[in-house]
Amino acid sequence: MPVNFYIQPPLKYRLEGKKKIKEWVKAILTAEGRYDGNINYIFCTDEELYRMNVAYLSHHTYTDIITFDNADDPRFIEGDIFISIERITENAAKYGVLFPQELHRVMAHGILHLLGYKDKTPEQQEQMREKENECLVLYEQLKSA
Repeated sequence: MPVNFYIQPPLKYRLEGKKKIKEWVKAILTAEGRYDGNINYIFCTDEELYRMNVAYLSHHTYTDIITFDNADDPRFIEGDIFISIERITENAAKYGVLFPQELHRVMAHGILHLLGYKDKTPEQQEQMREKENECLVLYEQLKSA
């Protein structure tokens, strides 16, 4: 299953540990019983993600992530996950966590949306947070293996 990473200009960013992250994303999907698909992570600026949020979702707010599910067949996972590196940096400081942990949480969040998890209601938000935490534990297990 392809997991791809793109840096959208003018952003200057270098993703560390791509091989481990690909392994982790595949492990998340396998744990959910999904094996086939194509996932693209696109890292961009705050302004670019803001423009997308307005254009596609009619939300006039900054956000850390927007996920587009492109799957035509529900048996497959296919999507584009846009992430603002600037917003991840700000949120890591705001929540008192390291940048990589916040980045991995948001990356997992995008995958979970592609898997069908929602976060509109308080109950859905709680379930999403629990699944994100499970994904972070899985990342740490893979990292130390």
